[in-house]
Amino acid sequence: MNHKTRRILVTGSADGLGRAAAQSLLSAGYEVVVHARNPDRATSLRPLLDRGADIVVGDFTDRGAVRRIAQKLNDAKPPDAVIHNAGVWSGPAVMPVNIIAPYLLTALLREPRRLVYLSSGSHFGGHPHPSLAGVDWRGEHAGSYADSKLFVTALAAAVARLRPGVLSNAVDPGWVPTKMGGPNAPDDLELGHRTQEWLATSDDSQALTTGGYWYHRQRQPPHEAVHDQAFQDRLLEALARETGVAIRPT
Repeated sequence: MNHKTRRILVTGSADGLGRAAAQSLLSAGYEVVVHARNPDRATSLRPLLDRGADIVVGDFTDRGAVRRIAQKLNDAKPPDAVIHNAGVWSGPAVMPVNIIAPYLLTALLREPRRLVYLSSGSHFGGHPHPSLAGVDWRGEHAGSYADSKLFVTALAAAVARLRPGVLSNAVDPGWVPTKMGGPNAPDDLELGHRTQEWLATSDDSQALTTGGYWYHRQRQPPHEAVHDQAFQDRLLEALARETGVAIRPT
């Protein structure tokens, strides 16, 4: 399959790592679709729109909004690659934003050739529940950030297994000084967005691999549950029941 990338969706790109990635990709000559949670946040993206970026707007805590974004992209010009960057650290939006939204976009978009999911070193603290029936997918209570990042890392690996023609990887960007990470975070902000850009665009042999968990362009071993097929299957079944949409193998 041709994995050449021209058009890239970067979710959660109003600030932080998402904005840095979108700016860098625009400068490199790619078509970029930026995403903001609401119209007020979208105004901050005007400098990128003036440079040629397209935009989608929708709150990822609202499943209907995620579906509308997917439909809008499918009806226009679907992306060749998606950097699933949007995320929240705490509160009731953790599961809806960190795992439900990327799952829905993965299931609904007309198969981008490259998928990059933002994970975290915190995913090692997540729990691969024997049963996922009790997980608060709707965000009625505060969710576990570590669990959400374990789930999205396992989602990346599951998509790599089920869709061998798609390059699907997860990235730990490090603890970087963004609004989420805080001003005293010790990692390098510049390095924090380069790996996901590389995986979304590069023809390097390493970047053309799939099913990886990456930190600063180095493939790392993830939580042992990530590549446990039984856990992946339980996760996908739970998400399909919850959303009414299944990820189809290809």
